[in-house]
Amino acid sequence: MITITIIILTTLLSIRAFKDNNMMDKLIFNPQKVKEGEWFRLFTYGAIHADYPHLIFNMFTLYFFGMDVERICKSALGSDIGSITFIVLYISSLAISILPTYSKQKNNSSYRGLGASGTVSAIVFAYVLINPMNFMGIMFIPVMLPAFLFGIIFLLVSFYLDRKQTGRINHSAHISGGIYGLLYMIAIFFVLEDINLPALFLDRIKIDSISDLFYFGI
Repeated sequence: MITITIIILTTLLSIRAFKDNNMMDKLIFNPQKVKEGEWFRLFTYGAIHADYPHLIFNMFTLYFFGMDVERICKSALGSDIGSITFIVLYISSLAISILPTYSKQKNNSSYRGLGASGTVSAIVFAYVLINPMNFMGIMFIPVMLPAFLFGIIFLLVSFYLDRKQTGRINHSAHISGGIYGLLYMIAIFFVLEDINLPALFLDRIKIDSISDLFYFGI
């Protein structure tokens, strides 16, 4: 399983980087170093994390959604092409999700960034596109929402928090990663198999009654 392999590699690299500051410094996203030609940092930053909670949250989310997206890719596109498609989605979204941050911070010598949150967002939104009516929960809130509503709320909240510039979370990477995940899946499925994912998405969110929208798991 590709998802499991990514999780294992990321976990091993992150744990090692926790104990090796030199390794952390060589892999972390540093816009000044990127400007100097170290483009690999647009990818390697996603293999390291700030601490164990950061790592566990990202890897748990990747496992939950990545396994299903990987399965759908292989089922719809064939095992080989599907595998390549999923790998390219993960790797390319690392760079795409951090580019807006690079644009904003390229002259900020003190900025650093790390973690797979942006590319995990791409995976989550790929899942939302494919499974819009699957119920998803919000942490610490006993309400389950259809995936498409979860995605809308997530983007709106991320846009708001990004404008407020609160905390140390890179909300910009969440937004760009999520949008890229949608566009990537739409393009790949249409080009390779002539599958119109937006049409399927809209067809699946036709709901008979408003009561179907929410599930209160109290």
